[in-house]
Amino acid sequence: MHPTRRTLALGLVLPATLAALVGAAPASRPAADTGTVRHDPRPTVVLVHGAFADASSWSGTIRRLRHAGYPVLAPANPLRGLTEDTAYLRSVLDTVDGPVVLVGHSYGGAVISGAAVGDSRVRALVYIAAFTPDKGESAAELAARFPGSTLGDTVNPRAYPLPGGGTGTELVIRQEKFQQQFAADVPTADAAVMATTQRPVATTALEEKAGQAAWKTIPSWALITTADKNIPPAAQQWMARRAGSRVTEVDASHAVAVSRPVVVTRVILAAARATR
Repeated sequence: MHPTRRTLALGLVLPATLAALVGAAPASRPAADTGTVRHDPRPTVVLVHGAFADASSWSGTIRRLRHAGYPVLAPANPLRGLTEDTAYLRSVLDTVDGPVVLVGHSYGGAVISGAAVGDSRVRALVYIAAFTPDKGESAAELAARFPGSTLGDTVNPRAYPLPGGGTGTELVIRQEKFQQQFAADVPTADAAVMATTQRPVATTALEEKAGQAAWKTIPSWALITTADKNIPPAAQQWMARRAGSRVTEVDASHAVAVSRPVVVTRVILAAARATR
């Protein structure tokens, strides 16, 4: 090709190639140019598991929330004591920029109720088959207030060392009882993995009385599991009514985040969208 023609060709091809590589970005420019940039970040959804579970129980929910465009965190809940666990969750929230939707399953509901107190970034609380304690109430007390829980017949206590010396007591669900008690609607193979990886909870965590309750000042949503053998459905319903939560009911076991992640995600998204 003649040098002049080659130069002309490159002059036409290179800009077109660069435009294709960089991509057309004018979509974000008009708002910036006209001074109408809108700062409306989607809230970060923080998922807090409860006793006898771990953060992997949120896997199906995490995938769906991320697909919907929401940032998600699912920290490990220490399960050592309500004061300690609440302080730990607050330290996690301190790493998050912008608004937050806090979601708690089971005992995790008590933790989010305390951690959100005084935090203006928390726009919504979501209780998934969870405890919603008021000041002075414990998870153990609330579970026993209504008949229906069979958890006590399935757990084994065992000793563990305390940091300052001495021993504490923690509970685990016996593996052969786990599916029937905790995850009746989860496939047997999956329930066996859950039983093997379950996180024990200190008895002090379930017995410690709650402090101030964030649900008194922050809007809340509740998913009630009507086939629950850990927290009686009547107890869940009573707590949700008292908190003024927007209630959804589902025929599911206590492991609803594993067995029914679509329903769980739908409730969380309703709360997240209501905050924007």
